[in-house]
Amino acid sequence: MSDMRGIDTPVRKRRRQVFKEVANLAYNSKNLKDDMEALPYKIVDYDESIYWESVYRDRAVIRERIRLAMGMSLRAEDRSKPGHLTEGVEESNIDEKYYEPPLMQVIPSACNACPENLYEVSNLCMGCMAHPCMSVCPVGAITMENGKSKIDKEKCIKCGKCMAVCPYNAIIHRERPCEKACGVNAIKNDSRGRAIIDNDICVSCGQCMVSCPFGAIADKSQIFQLIRAMQSGRKIIAQVAPAFVGQFGPKVTPDMFKTALKELGFADVYETALGADLGCMAEAEHYVKEVASGNQAFALTSCCPSWSVMAKNLFPETIDKISNELTPMVATARIIKKEHPDASVVFIGPCASKKLEASRRTIRSDVDFVITFEELTGMFEAKGILLEEIKAMDEMQDATAAGRGYGVAGGVAKAIEECVKKYYPGVEVHIEHAESLAECKKMLLLAKAGKKNGCLIEGMACPGGCIAGAGTNIALNQAAKELAQFKASAPQKLPEKQEE
Repeated sequence: MSDMRGIDTPVRKRRRQVFKEVANLAYNSKNLKDDMEALPYKIVDYDESIYWESVYRDRAVIRERIRLAMGMSLRAEDRSKPGHLTEGVEESNIDEKYYEPPLMQVIPSACNACPENLYEVSNLCMGCMAHPCMSVCPVGAITMENGKSKIDKEKCIKCGKCMAVCPYNAIIHRERPCEKACGVNAIKNDSRGRAIIDNDICVSCGQCMVSCPFGAIADKSQIFQLIRAMQSGRKIIAQVAPAFVGQFGPKVTPDMFKTALKELGFADVYETALGADLGCMAEAEHYVKEVASGNQAFALTSCCPSWSVMAKNLFPETIDKISNELTPMVATARIIKKEHPDASVVFIGPCASKKLEASRRTIRSDVDFVITFEELTGMFEAKGILLEEIKAMDEMQDATAAGRGYGVAGGVAKAIEECVKKYYPGVEVHIEHAESLAECKKMLLLAKAGKKNGCLIEGMACPGGCIAGAGTNIALNQAAKELAQFKASAPQKLPEKQEE
């Protein structure tokens, strides 16, 4: 799967610009409705569009982006009088507003209605004498016209045999980038051939969003409401997912980042890896007592909401195998609220599906806001905080290497395995991990068939783990390197075993 992250594309610049301007509205606007209406003209301040056929379409897309970035839904297209950009803003101009489903939305005016899943012959076809494409096609869908191969799309069964056998690589498989990235087949079509998301299937991993080259898919943000809460004088404490390292520039150390967050207005900053440490020990104990003993066939980790929601939706028989331990986000939030009962908690992470997790009724009292690294960048930019110039006044030393390792694929299972080996010597541990929802699905099928008995199975929706989440700023290989260094710098390698 192609990955555009780490490349400063116009789509990414646009997203960042919208987050910055929405944060700017929250910080500085005296007349919200008027300033909101003026915003598309501030962002698209030119006469000829360099992205679309006109500036009118450009602004139409920006209007919907602004609504989503302010936590509102898209305006309905099918009304005779489409609502104003600011319609519903009163309900959003509060600090208690929660994410309302659907979280992921396709902006219709931005969708390219890409062709979905078809094989076609390109101009590289040499019209060769052998034309093996015709010979291998099982349904006779390929003919020769004017000396070149032609595929009958009605007959084609999309088996790909012709593409595999062409000596000139002249046959291409066209897929929608969003559909290809979706591991649960949640991308469907509207009546005009544009993408829509089936919200009953979608698990909000956001991989479609980061794969769309038109920037037609976006998720809702809470930055506006978070800033409102900070302005109201409430005590807000941030917890940051381990994947934050390197996301704000190569020179920005964890200590500088903590100081920058305090400068932005957070009362304190905790590592989410602290909650990961607690979960790691509890899951190690569960594995030893239940799985290794043969009481339970296998165990599934629960840190990634998209993975656990997919498991529950597609494999309901695995529900009792999914860990009951609190996710690191919730465990850390509870630690914070125990120490600071008067505080609200914001989780800052790489992930779109954590927004969904936090909106569950059972978790609302623990986690008040969820924002991504990308959205946080917009807040820093709106405030004019230059992270690379921050003088570190704080230390980020809450967690062990094991907890920090949760940010990368395989890290959760590895941490649990190391805890089992240290605290339960002699217990044999079998770990498996799958990354990307398509691979997770295969893993669950094998587990269902009894092929993974005795295993601890970790699933991550994003290929590469949390460092490849939909709300990240940098390329995966760079993020993996930064996280490895951060993990290695932890003074303690494993969490202490809790005395019973």
